[in-house]
Amino acid sequence: MRRDKLLVGALLFLVWNACAAFPSSAQQIGKFVPIPAGSDADHLLSEINAADPAQKLVLIDKFAASAQGDMAILADDAYVNYYIAAKNYDRALEYGDKLFALDPDNFSNAINMVRAAREKGDVDKLFAYGEKAAEIQQRFKEKPAPAGMKADDWEKHKEQMLQDTHDSATYVEQLLFDGAYHTADSAKRAALLLRFAQLFPNSQFAGQAIGVAAAAYRQTQNAAKMLEVANGLLARDPNNLGMLLLLADYYSEKGEQLDKAESYAKKSISLLDAANKPEGVTDDQWKQQTALQRGLAMSAWGQVNIQKKNNAGAVENFQSAAPLLKPDEVSYARNQYRLGFAFLNLKRIPEAKAAFTDAASVNSPYRTLAQEKLKALPAATAAKKS
Repeated sequence: MRRDKLLVGALLFLVWNACAAFPSSAQQIGKFVPIPAGSDADHLLSEINAADPAQKLVLIDKFAASAQGDMAILADDAYVNYYIAAKNYDRALEYGDKLFALDPDNFSNAINMVRAAREKGDVDKLFAYGEKAAEIQQRFKEKPAPAGMKADDWEKHKEQMLQDTHDSATYVEQLLFDGAYHTADSAKRAALLLRFAQLFPNSQFAGQAIGVAAAAYRQTQNAAKMLEVANGLLARDPNNLGMLLLLADYYSEKGEQLDKAESYAKKSISLLDAANKPEGVTDDQWKQQTALQRGLAMSAWGQVNIQKKNNAGAVENFQSAAPLLKPDEVSYARNQYRLGFAFLNLKRIPEAKAAFTDAASVNSPYRTLAQEKLKALPAATAAKKS
């Protein structure tokens, strides 16, 4: 099980910006509430914005008590922002729901609710509000021109508004993707990631979400769902390195579709040869990641060769993979355990013993298996080597 957890990270190198900074949007999707210059509301809102935290809530209460009509939208929004700043996320969510009752298409509120739910650590609410954000944007995109405005002018206005809120929309996607990715339960993580891809099919994170979902389904030993998701992603993106590695590893381990497993392993190596370092990734990170991925591909290829009775080829593959996989104890131990069998099949017993000893030397699920194989080796052979 631990090996599959490592595969989630090893097969899919995900780089995205930390979502600590809250992006601002220049425009607002939802009701526009005008504030007459010099009015009591204008003065009170100015006082609220300038007040220190100790006085701010008193002023917001004062404003809310006098808020009439759509001014209540501004009052609830002030409460939301106050309670988020105070890290009282339950109260922020409470006032956010009140705000949605007054202004269901308030995109700024959806962003705040996503943020509050993420900070609270409530992934169910996170996705519920993320879905609201996606629905608000979709309704806005489909909204017809208001009376008195030309269709072309309205389309230009919408295009500008969507451009102005693009960073905020991406922020929502980041928080949902991050929340799903860090969900502890593997089955729930997979389901949330697929839900994310359905909510935001055009997101830059959609393909990654599907890829991690496939790996999570493997972790839960739901092979049917893993194959469905992984093959579906490969149909859309034939050069998806994560899925090529995942399927090469799975098929080679199971002894199924060996020609496909071999082609996927070889294609993975070719893609790695031509890959360029992504922006924001250090040279050391890139070197470590590509080395591990190359090692996984070589080890899967070696396992295919064992299944095909090409043990000499398997030895070559596993020996090439070993130094690449050494930083990852579980992958390294599995590779050396496989190497031991390739040597046994070639009746090269001393080398098999050395490989199994390597596999038993690191803390992994293969330690006990390797120790059992060592005990089963002929005692005379072991004595002769020493």
